[in-house]
Amino acid sequence: MTSLRYITGPMRVPFLLLPPVCVLLGIATAVWQAGHVSFLAAGGALVGALAAHISVNAFNEYYDFKSGLDLKTSRTPFSGGSGTLPEKPEMARTALLTAWLSFAVTVLIGSAFLFVRGKALLPLGLAGLILVFGYTVWFTRSPLMCLIAPGLGFGPCMVMGTHFVLTGTYTRTAFIASLIPFFLVSNLLLLNQFPDVAADRSVGRRHFPVLIGNRRSSYLYGLFLLLTYLALGAGVLLGWLPGKALIGMATAVLALPAFIGAYRYHADVKKLLPYMGLNVVLNLLTPVLVAVGLLIS
Repeated sequence: MTSLRYITGPMRVPFLLLPPVCVLLGIATAVWQAGHVSFLAAGGALVGALAAHISVNAFNEYYDFKSGLDLKTSRTPFSGGSGTLPEKPEMARTALLTAWLSFAVTVLIGSAFLFVRGKALLPLGLAGLILVFGYTVWFTRSPLMCLIAPGLGFGPCMVMGTHFVLTGTYTRTAFIASLIPFFLVSNLLLLNQFPDVAADRSVGRRHFPVLIGNRRSSYLYGLFLLLTYLALGAGVLLGWLPGKALIGMATAVLALPAFIGAYRYHADVKKLLPYMGLNVVLNLLTPVLVAVGLLIS
């Protein structure tokens, strides 16, 4: 059991709830527009999404350990990695193997869908693979890409990708729905960077908290929260989403205190922690509620 813990640690299993949520949203857009979907294809999309998330997590664990970052960060329940490799350095190769094996699973499933659905899936699939490998290796050096890469992976890549493999089409409905996890997941990583500014700066990372500081980054966090709900409202107003999708707006009562907490406690990690947890709830609950609205419409 101890060995299993060291193997699964770099996968960050407790954080693997996001792929099912994003795939559910893609399934919901497909059901709303097509009326029915293939359970086999939906299952394949879910496995591919989970494999991609495991891969990016394991790559992140491996390269953060190799760079020495893991030894400089103060871990929280939401940031700083799993702590597996600093505790058990000899598992580094296993973590890298996990990353590449799960990457291969993602490629295999994507290739199968490419064969079934056609070449139109290729640009989105390639973008997803670049995001998985490139996030830690390349994109953490660019403030803009570090901000939007997570949202692109869990938003357009997962939501629109799921919709496409289920329907064979890209639609405005899938696009506007994908913006909800795009803004939320970008925010998830943004807020989780607040405690790690000094450590990240020391190894050459350049995200917005490093570039402009936590306080100014909290305004960016608030802007992305606002854009989440504007995207949802615009989707309904334009007729791209059903009116019942607006039940996703219910989480705005959590978003406001999350922003206030991020602004007020941007420099106090201990007091920021509850709001980092609230941010996780926003990321999981909002897309689920929008998906429920689509499915009951």
